[in-house]
Amino acid sequence: MNVEQAAKIFFELEEDERDSGSESEAESEDSDYEVDDPPFVLEGKERRSDEEEEEPPTCAERATRRSAQRQGRRGTPTRSRSPLTRAAEPCLSSEPWMTEKVADTAPAVSSFQPRRTPGVQVETLSRHSPKDLFLLFFATDTVRTICSNTNKNAAKSKDLGKKHKWTEVEVEELYKFFGLLIYMSLVSVPSVQDYWRQNHMLSVFLPPKVMSRDRFRSIFWNIQFSDPEEDVQNERKKGTPGHDKLFAVRPLYDDILRACQTYYQPRRELAVDERMVETKAKTGMAQCMEGKPTKWGIKMFILVESSSGYTIRFSIYTGKGVTLSEHGLSYDVVMNLIQPSCLGTGYHIYMDSFFTSPKLFMDLASMKFGACGTYIESRKGCPTGRPNALTKNCESGSVRWIREGPLVFVKWMDTQEVAVCSTIHPAFSGETVLRRVKDGDGRWTVRDILCPTPVMAFNKNIGEVGLSDEFAQYYSTHRKTACWYRTMLLHFLDIATTNAFILHREMSSAKEVQPMAHKDFMMELVCQLCGVDKANVSQSRSADHMPVPIVTVTDTRKKASKGRLKCQRCLQVYDRRRDTPWKCQACNVALCLVVDRNCFLDWHTNNVCDFLL
Repeated sequence: MNVEQAAKIFFELEEDERDSGSESEAESEDSDYEVDDPPFVLEGKERRSDEEEEEPPTCAERATRRSAQRQGRRGTPTRSRSPLTRAAEPCLSSEPWMTEKVADTAPAVSSFQPRRTPGVQVETLSRHSPKDLFLLFFATDTVRTICSNTNKNAAKSKDLGKKHKWTEVEVEELYKFFGLLIYMSLVSVPSVQDYWRQNHMLSVFLPPKVMSRDRFRSIFWNIQFSDPEEDVQNERKKGTPGHDKLFAVRPLYDDILRACQTYYQPRRELAVDERMVETKAKTGMAQCMEGKPTKWGIKMFILVESSSGYTIRFSIYTGKGVTLSEHGLSYDVVMNLIQPSCLGTGYHIYMDSFFTSPKLFMDLASMKFGACGTYIESRKGCPTGRPNALTKNCESGSVRWIREGPLVFVKWMDTQEVAVCSTIHPAFSGETVLRRVKDGDGRWTVRDILCPTPVMAFNKNIGEVGLSDEFAQYYSTHRKTACWYRTMLLHFLDIATTNAFILHREMSSAKEVQPMAHKDFMMELVCQLCGVDKANVSQSRSADHMPVPIVTVTDTRKKASKGRLKCQRCLQVYDRRRDTPWKCQACNVALCLVVDRNCFLDWHTNNVCDFLL
């Protein structure tokens, strides 16, 4: 073999090695794109185990590999061959925002399957008075439990040395107490004492006829919902998982919550919202919300029917100590309020940005609940940084939307940007709203601008949440108290009276009769709870103010001195004590009635009677 033949064979072998090397590189490059295939991991392990059985490389081969690695570091960075690293990378969509010119298709909506027929769950054709509807929420058994615990608390206070007159409170008397609280929501005076003033500019007639002032205050001071002994045991558990912050109101809380769900089945559209019960009582549950009309108070989460404002479920937020899931407070609140076992499926839930999250909406969709609400762009899962986004320079009525499966994100330019997401509606269906805008000449004019479908539905249904608040605020029993559980009693009364009135309207509509106005309903409820006849109730007339003897005696020797009392006008005007056998029949005040001094006439003419019963 000469030199030329040897050189030819050498170059042929070198080309074969180069071809085989390029094929192996191509195979390795192709393997980089199979990271999502789980069998690839196992095959790679088998391949590495086979390589471990081969003979160890020589020193020259190891040196060649180190040189190749150094060259790789000097040039372009080497690509990772680990399939686990690539699988951990998130897959983010980069689709741009669509405009209103691009049609969107609404997702398939679950059929509406409530557990019961929507509406009132009592006999609608029979007659129910306002008191009957109120007793659905404050049942006799519930009030009897409150009476028992109130009597125990009063006895405990008396043992501690508190001096006040107390007699056992009964069920009928406690209903009268509730009636007076509701009456005070209809007739407002500066202080509770003013309801019992006589012959005064602020005098009212009903409270003195129902209950004395001292009795009313004694019941209000001693009212108790939970057993005092069990309450002490619960306080000993403070700081442990077994402590219940709502134990003081738990019996009444559970009974009213159960009644709200029992006697009404809501229609399809529901709304979730926050509510603040104003109080500055010393409790660890008080919250501060800057954006609400009531900044300080106890926070409640409520589920209401959008069309009527009926309160279906509610919960009280007890503070940061509550155990939350990994999804956070807003997620847990909605899931707690939405109970498919009680409601059914196919409901549409509307909420504000505090509750809205893509995770919540997708989980509700899997439970066959639709959802719609405003959202915050920084919330996890919401689209950010996409092309063709809405800007401040966009004109009014501009629409942008992105669909991610059943969830659509919509942005709309009104006076400011509005962001809504929904699993119920298409992004845009051609709706318009009237807005004042500037024309080309800079003059204000009214014209139609485009409005996305989710925004229209959100404004229609979430706005009705305020209907429940309006009913409660018109005639609210709320007043300043030192104990938070008394504040909650007053709010539970507002929920009960509001829901009772809504039931009355629904039943009247079913019977096709005109319902009572809200004020008339409340007045009738007060008369029935207090046991007075509205037709015969009238303010004391001047004829009732007649002088009568303080005592009636038959012994002529004692007529001049028996039962004489101090004249109230002589004490107030002249600061002198003068005894008299006469008093006013209506005012029950001792007054002089002699030839040269007619305190009886002066007292009523000058309207200075300020006697407190």
